[in-house]
Amino acid sequence: MFRLFIKIVLGLFGWHANPVFPKEAHKCVLIAAPHTSNWDTFYMRMGMWVLGIPLKFTVKDDWTKFPLGIFMKPLGALGIDRSAKKGVKARASYVDQMADIVKANDKIAMVVAAEGSRSLRKKWKMGFYHTAMKAEAPLCFGYLDYKMKEAGIGGFIYPTGDIAEDMKKIHEFYKDITPKFADKWSLDERYV
Repeated sequence: MFRLFIKIVLGLFGWHANPVFPKEAHKCVLIAAPHTSNWDTFYMRMGMWVLGIPLKFTVKDDWTKFPLGIFMKPLGALGIDRSAKKGVKARASYVDQMADIVKANDKIAMVVAAEGSRSLRKKWKMGFYHTAMKAEAPLCFGYLDYKMKEAGIGGFIYPTGDIAEDMKKIHEFYKDITPKFADKWSLDERYV
């Protein structure tokens, strides 16, 4: 019933979720690209609910505590504590913590914005890649195509460790996706 309601709401905005996606999407690191608008979060969250994808994302752990946690957790937020503590050895990196979360869950699509920002970035943040490598999980290609008004997952790769080769495959998929703001979107210039 919930998924039908969300599908109707998404439709009221003129959007739809592409029902064709790889089975790997149920346990993966999900690339979120292009990411040029705050609306991207809304359409991605709605689309993944329609598709039944177990979408999760990480935020500072304060955002998952009362009162914000009331809203953030149902959206898929997982808190990560990055504060320094006296007398305690260094915390695991953000990538290590995300990889541990992916490994520990049977069903999870850990979404990571490749650009790391809604502003123009000609070099992507590679946390999504390293998280998938450490978690031994596939990288799925989450997308929002504003021309088609479509949310979906268009394919996947298992990262090999050869970033240049893997990024060519990732770019091959994303090169034809239309963002909300074209002037804020770029493939990673290191791999084009």
